[in-house]
Amino acid sequence: MYLEHFQLTELPFRLSPDPSFLYLSKHHARAKAYMESTIWFTDGFVVITGEVGSGKTTLIETFLKELEKDVVVAQVNQTQVTALEFLQSVLVQFGFSPFKMKKAELLATLNQFLIEQYAAGRKVLLIVDEAQNLSNRVLEEIRLLSGVETTKEKVLRIILCGQPELNAKLDSPELVQLVQRVRLRFHLTALSPDDARAYVLHRLDVAGSHGHQIFTEETFPVIYRYTGGVPRLVNTLCDTALLGAFALERREVGLEELNAAIEELGWEEFAARTGRMQRLAIPATASPHAVARIIVVHEGRTIDERELWPGRLIIGRTGDNDLQVDSKYVSRHHCQIVTNGDFSVLEDLNSTNGVYVKSKRVRRHHLNDGDVIVLGKHEIMYVDERAARQRSATDHAATIAYDGPLDEDPERSPADEDAA
Repeated sequence: MYLEHFQLTELPFRLSPDPSFLYLSKHHARAKAYMESTIWFTDGFVVITGEVGSGKTTLIETFLKELEKDVVVAQVNQTQVTALEFLQSVLVQFGFSPFKMKKAELLATLNQFLIEQYAAGRKVLLIVDEAQNLSNRVLEEIRLLSGVETTKEKVLRIILCGQPELNAKLDSPELVQLVQRVRLRFHLTALSPDDARAYVLHRLDVAGSHGHQIFTEETFPVIYRYTGGVPRLVNTLCDTALLGAFALERREVGLEELNAAIEELGWEEFAARTGRMQRLAIPATASPHAVARIIVVHEGRTIDERELWPGRLIIGRTGDNDLQVDSKYVSRHHCQIVTNGDFSVLEDLNSTNGVYVKSKRVRRHHLNDGDVIVLGKHEIMYVDERAARQRSATDHAATIAYDGPLDEDPERSPADEDAA
């Protein structure tokens, strides 16, 4: 192979998932943080979706490698199964031999196992990869399992990973009860042009290049154009290009070698052969107005301001958060604000120094207009834009009522005037 030729110690673009090669783009880091949140919360239930080859399985392997010893894991990858076979697969992962058990016995065994692990101080996590293949009946079994609890809390954490079809399946009316159990949903998009370049250089560096240039700068825009930033496609193209350059005894991959690899693969540009590039996950029902905004203040000075839309905003010390607060008093992932069409909720993510509202430490708090969240030496003011728009509408209505002649409707009653 080409390892010695390019002075590498291992193959940089293998297709098999390898945690040591994981490149954490901002989106990949966020998806990984969502996986980690299943351990923070007793009712952790997370859904991660992404296109084929976007890096979901590598994220799972990395996440599993970093788990503490007090976490017991069942990982199910074969998902074209019946409800009975799924329950058997889960129990096999937990060390049972359940193939002669009937469904009632399977459920009783699993429930008893979960309660025993909780009593022993261990966390139990179920990870299902390729979850888009699960039938509605199996997904319903997963919903029921997610409800197993002690008198105080739920005892099974769940991560479902799958292709985008999983989102469409979860949004069907038949699975509304399951979706209500889900704490976090995140779609893993392809790499940006800058991230695609950094991804290639990262994998080469891990493989032993030590900064030595193997791909010339002019190749990176072309790599992105033909792969769309999908990691698996980047691996395929770069590996083919390295093989071609090796065969020609070239020490670098330039445009000539890259174009030869593209021709060998028979690829068109990514947009032409798929009809898409990166898509932003914007709900079809999204409001044209922000729900609220937050103003970040440090030592009396405003340092940041963000609009809040339906969804989640994670706040913490590191750059993979939606809002980074760089302070020694702030944890890596400190807290989050969950916003929907009716209200916003502040939740502590098991931070070290806590989250305070009105001088009181809170774990979960429904935010009101004007609330000030205190994180160490930083203050975050919550401004409810809905309240502001309502006040504006009320003022406008009052002006109309006062200016009587603007409303000449002969059918309008005194009661209607009072309502205005």
